[in-house]
Amino acid sequence: MSTDITSDAHGNPVQATSTTEKMPRESVTVIVTLLVATFVVILNETIMNVALQRLMTDLAIDAPTVQWLSTGFMLTMAVVIPTTGFILQRLTTRAVFLLAMGLFSGGTLLAALAPGFLVLLLARIIQASGTAIMLPLLMTTILTLVPLSRRGAVMGNVTIAISVAPALGPTVSGIILDHFTWRFMFIFVLPVALAALGIGARYLSNVGEQGSIKLDFLSVLLTVPAFGGVVYGLSQIGGNGGATAVPLAALAVGVVCLAVFVLRQLKLQKEESPLLDLRAFNFRMFTVSTLLMVVAMMALFGGVILLPLYLQNVLHLPPMETGLALLPGGLAMGMLGPVIGRIFDKVGPLPLTVTGSVLMVLTLWQFSVLNQSSQVWWVIAMHVLLSFGLALLFTPAFTTGLNPLPPHLYSHGSAIMSTLQQVAGAAGTALLISIFAVVSAASGFVAGMQAAFLTAAVIAVIAVVLSAMMRKTEGAAGH
Repeated sequence: MSTDITSDAHGNPVQATSTTEKMPRESVTVIVTLLVATFVVILNETIMNVALQRLMTDLAIDAPTVQWLSTGFMLTMAVVIPTTGFILQRLTTRAVFLLAMGLFSGGTLLAALAPGFLVLLLARIIQASGTAIMLPLLMTTILTLVPLSRRGAVMGNVTIAISVAPALGPTVSGIILDHFTWRFMFIFVLPVALAALGIGARYLSNVGEQGSIKLDFLSVLLTVPAFGGVVYGLSQIGGNGGATAVPLAALAVGVVCLAVFVLRQLKLQKEESPLLDLRAFNFRMFTVSTLLMVVAMMALFGGVILLPLYLQNVLHLPPMETGLALLPGGLAMGMLGPVIGRIFDKVGPLPLTVTGSVLMVLTLWQFSVLNQSSQVWWVIAMHVLLSFGLALLFTPAFTTGLNPLPPHLYSHGSAIMSTLQQVAGAAGTALLISIFAVVSAASGFVAGMQAAFLTAAVIAVIAVVLSAMMRKTEGAAGH
């Protein structure tokens, strides 16, 4: 029988046994509050994409400048997430939540009132700092509070936040921009963020035990060029449609600093004070699951970027209809998450991940044969099928990967997975957009898009191999 540490209303540690099937009401309140907060902050991540054109006009800035509102957000996420393993061990759950939602709400208010581009960029960076802390906090709390036999079902609910929120972002911002100014994108989010902050401040109890590890400032400094350099280099190569000197230099510096960061963590592990504990990789299923997530994210992000380009430039759909065409897929992924989670608790990861990865390969291959005469309904159907495949991958990969970790590695495992998702998203986008740009310059738009999707399908084959390696970990077996 394993035990988890939680706390009573007065903050005193109490022990909750993992063998009880029914979760205490306090635990449910904590997880629901964190889920709502995570949904809001992830929705905000993609809400900006549709508005960039409007912002260029209103703020009198050019395309490379306005892109920084998305790039700056992604860079901040990539730099802050590796430090969350340390933050979650040093501060209480309540303190971390108030810090994350406080930063996010403050950034959102500043963005709504921003007089110009620089203040808006600063606001996005503050928002991203809060966003970066939320997902690892949610994961770590679930691992601490939820009995092993029910983790799949609860992790399935996390899929709603991770997949429905980004899918809703462009649709929500499209509707807002049709009727209001761009400031309402932030005014719309602010009351929900403040409500989550208020509920959390009132009801959130502390979960787990605080550690006393020291902060290694050299590691913190290294995260900026390491993760920032890699994500910036990859995103700029993708965004510019080619490898120019600055992104390549940033990528090279990032890779070197990343190697130094890893060596530093391995040294600090001997003293039990790493910023990001890489011993999570000693658990085979964590490594396999993380690699599976990386491959799935590369394919997903590439698809998210390429499909709107195809719908708008080849099938000539307006932005609003493009957002609506991609909405069913995102909703399907989210709605299926909890169901897949419950099935996972019964059958384990293997049948789900193999089916999901095969679906991913088949749908991406179908996208690679789309042309000017393809029907919109077929694109929507294939996107829903791709989303179904990804839903079959995400919940089992998260749960199987994090289940075998001991409690002191929960926060580090969550931080590693979240960091690599950011890097994989940037890498997938860079690779597929670069292939798209090169081929379309030589053979036309449709040929470029087909080549990029074919590459995504080939990458997805790796997911099939990794899926076949998935095995039940302790949680999947229901111990």
